[in-house]
Amino acid sequence: MLRRSFVLAAALSLTAPAAFAAPAVGQPAPAFTAKDADGKPRSLAEFKGKTVVLEWTNDGCPYVQKHYKSGAMQGLQKSATQDGVVWLTLISSAPGKQGYLDAGQAKGWKASSGAGSSALLLDPAGQVGHAYEAKTTPHMYIVDKTGTLVYMGGIDDKPTADPASLKGAKNYVSAALSDIKAGRTVATAVSKPYGCTIKYSE
Repeated sequence: MLRRSFVLAAALSLTAPAAFAAPAVGQPAPAFTAKDADGKPRSLAEFKGKTVVLEWTNDGCPYVQKHYKSGAMQGLQKSATQDGVVWLTLISSAPGKQGYLDAGQAKGWKASSGAGSSALLLDPAGQVGHAYEAKTTPHMYIVDKTGTLVYMGGIDDKPTADPASLKGAKNYVSAALSDIKAGRTVATAVSKPYGCTIKYSE
């Protein structure tokens, strides 16, 4: 019995890393399912064949506010979705922590902010956030039509909450989407994310 337990433990230790593999550019994006603000389960798999942007947000974060109060984020969302891109905004703040919104509050925020995302996904347990190792708001990822992760990192190259920094900033997401549309390899596939720490439950 002792040997059997040892063998089982060894087998689990070998398989565990694969189950929780870190996201990596050039590799399949981590699969997930999460409910949207309307309570409908949405999965990455349902968007296979389309380019998908994942955006982590927190409406109380000054870095997020820089992009939303200026209208920059909404403009990018609307431009991308008009081009056939699926844009999924995720909230991984835990209940009781900054940025947490229940379904009704989330729908209200999406409407009042004029967000142009395809869907707003609620991840209060942080399962999707942890799967992607999302650390900040905003933290951005792009998945191509084959389901491969092709970009991960910050939204631009100006790690500040000052709205004035938007002028002259290089938007990595916009640039990556342009590369994908043109059939080019994403020039900047990884960058350092910046913003507020995601308020996970743990």
